[in-house]
Amino acid sequence: MRLTTLAWLTAGALTLSLPATGQQPTMHTLPDDPYLWLEDVEGQEALDWVRARNAVSKEALAGDPRFEQVRTSLLEILDSNARIPYVGKMGDYYYNFWRDRDNPQGVWRRTTLEEYRKDQPRWEVLLDIDALGKAEGVNWVWAGAECLRPEYDRCLIDLSRGGADATVTREFDVSDKAFVEGGFSRPEAKGQVNWIDIDTVYVSTDFGDGSMTDSGYPRIAKEWKRGTPLTAARTIFEGQASDISVGAYRDDTPGYERDFVYRGLTFYTNELYLRGEGDKLTKLELPDGAQKGVFREWLSVELRQPWTVGGKEHPAGSLLAIKLDAFLAGDRDFDVLFEPTANTSLASSGATKDYYFINVLEDVKNRIYVLTPGEDGWKKEPLVGAPQFGTVGISAVDADESNAYFMTVADYLTPTSLLIGEIGKQPETLKQLPAFFDASPYRIEQHFATSKDGTKVPYFMVSRKDLRLDGDNPTLLYGYGGFEVSLTPGYSAGVGKAWLSDGGVYVVANIRGGGEYGPRWHQAALKENRNKAYEDFAAVAEDLIARKVTQPRRLGIQGGSNGGLLMGNMTVMYPELFGAVVCQVPLLDMQRYHKLLAGASWMAEYGDPDKPEEWAFLRKFSPYQNVSKDVKYPPVLFTTSTRDDRVHPGHARKMMALMEAQGHDVTYYENIEGGHGGAANNAQSAYMGALAYTFLKQKLFEGK
Repeated sequence: MRLTTLAWLTAGALTLSLPATGQQPTMHTLPDDPYLWLEDVEGQEALDWVRARNAVSKEALAGDPRFEQVRTSLLEILDSNARIPYVGKMGDYYYNFWRDRDNPQGVWRRTTLEEYRKDQPRWEVLLDIDALGKAEGVNWVWAGAECLRPEYDRCLIDLSRGGADATVTREFDVSDKAFVEGGFSRPEAKGQVNWIDIDTVYVSTDFGDGSMTDSGYPRIAKEWKRGTPLTAARTIFEGQASDISVGAYRDDTPGYERDFVYRGLTFYTNELYLRGEGDKLTKLELPDGAQKGVFREWLSVELRQPWTVGGKEHPAGSLLAIKLDAFLAGDRDFDVLFEPTANTSLASSGATKDYYFINVLEDVKNRIYVLTPGEDGWKKEPLVGAPQFGTVGISAVDADESNAYFMTVADYLTPTSLLIGEIGKQPETLKQLPAFFDASPYRIEQHFATSKDGTKVPYFMVSRKDLRLDGDNPTLLYGYGGFEVSLTPGYSAGVGKAWLSDGGVYVVANIRGGGEYGPRWHQAALKENRNKAYEDFAAVAEDLIARKVTQPRRLGIQGGSNGGLLMGNMTVMYPELFGAVVCQVPLLDMQRYHKLLAGASWMAEYGDPDKPEEWAFLRKFSPYQNVSKDVKYPPVLFTTSTRDDRVHPGHARKMMALMEAQGHDVTYYENIEGGHGGAANNAQSAYMGALAYTFLKQKLFEGK
């Protein structure tokens, strides 16, 4: 079974009233942007500028004795063979992609469940990415595989140059462990290929002029036959340039095979069509803002907005279900699988062969329930053996074949466990991540800060049990606050080794814009209300200071992508609250973000700068337009990647150049590879992490 919930992966997750407290930004526009030339990603002048600043940063940070210690410890963790090799089942085998010291770019491999249960499983290597890259002279980065059921012998493998979102697709023969000569092959572009049958695929990609959306994703879905050129693929659906993306796929659930076309209208709105005989497309008449899913005979609808249907009103955040055939016949009597409360939201949902499960967040703590359909509706029961602590994730092992599930359990101090279970029975532990640091001296607390408008904002704090509330503890505050992304507790050996073990306090803020309390929490900080996210983050910082956990000169902040935009705005709006800022792969120029790479796909989140009424509020949270030479800002480290083709590296480049010219304390490092993740392998990840932690220690531990 393929659970076909539509989450708009193409746009990625990433990550206004003026504050009553904090620095009032000096707002202006830059019609003649003096640093526009830095948007030329691979231009010689721009890259020379990057190399010059990278050299300065290497000397200042990599030359610090603490850097090598942190880099080494992070790399040991990332390369450790004691990590859990997470698997996905296809047919009789369990597949895994793995990177370590000997395989920096990684190997795609498989094993049996019997072997996987062992401490040292025997793996069959199918594709060595390091060897492939060496043979072809390309730094290939694994980007995933889709294999054709029921044999799973033929796969469509995606590869990325340097970790970018743009990929190539190649057909691979698992039995031969080789790419298929003359098989399906898609040139580099943002897009995808999905199996229909052994001789036919759906393809969405760059077909030439006019075939991509303004956001840089495919707007045309085609059917492509084996042995024919890509140019001969037949169009089955065409969207508009203003759409986010278009694609098609087959639900290959045995007995329920169906074909769908999806159309992403905005980041949060979409249409789903059932493809029938003669290419007839039947639109499922559901709210554009809902996430749609199909599992076996059922249609699921997760609401982002209230919806009245069948004479009943359902609040945003609800999960509804109805039999697909009944819906197509006109029935609108939906069953309610989940309805949010003031302190609960739906984190995720899924299905096994005979059951549906929901993962509920209750004040940012997970609760797992099993739902069983019956003549009298759906019976809801807690999942047997599900823990009542930590962050819990659940997914089907093979929804077509069984009611087995994988479950992961972790928190900030408890190493991740991977369990396997059968619904109705106690699960068993398959794998356990070792403790990479001694967690016994530390504790986890949840607190609530009061934001400017009175909203209670939760945050987690990890600190020593004997923490002295003297206001002098180096503290790292992390945040994101966008795209309905929830920040739940997870085990981070890197944070433990590189920060907690040196006496630091670690804090994660669950601010509005995220998904911790469902759509209402997210939508409370959209567009003209973006200030709410920034006020929430400032409130957490102020609460830490008020509780005497720390003080501004000891308080550092970190965030990436949309979280990088958060960092930029905290720097500009609240400079007096912080002693150091790590701003990673950020959005910063909100006047031009929609013209750069995938930026246009995020206008539903931020607004359209070309509309005067929307630029009126956007300009208030555009750091690049609001930074001033007359304000003292905390030291800032900007990091990005040349190969980031989601959030343009020009954001970080231009902000660095402007602040540098204004005389501020700014540091810059741009990884040549890495895509939006900032690193293309474990060594690069360790290096980038060490830069950030060394910078924070230099600024926040001074005098300790």
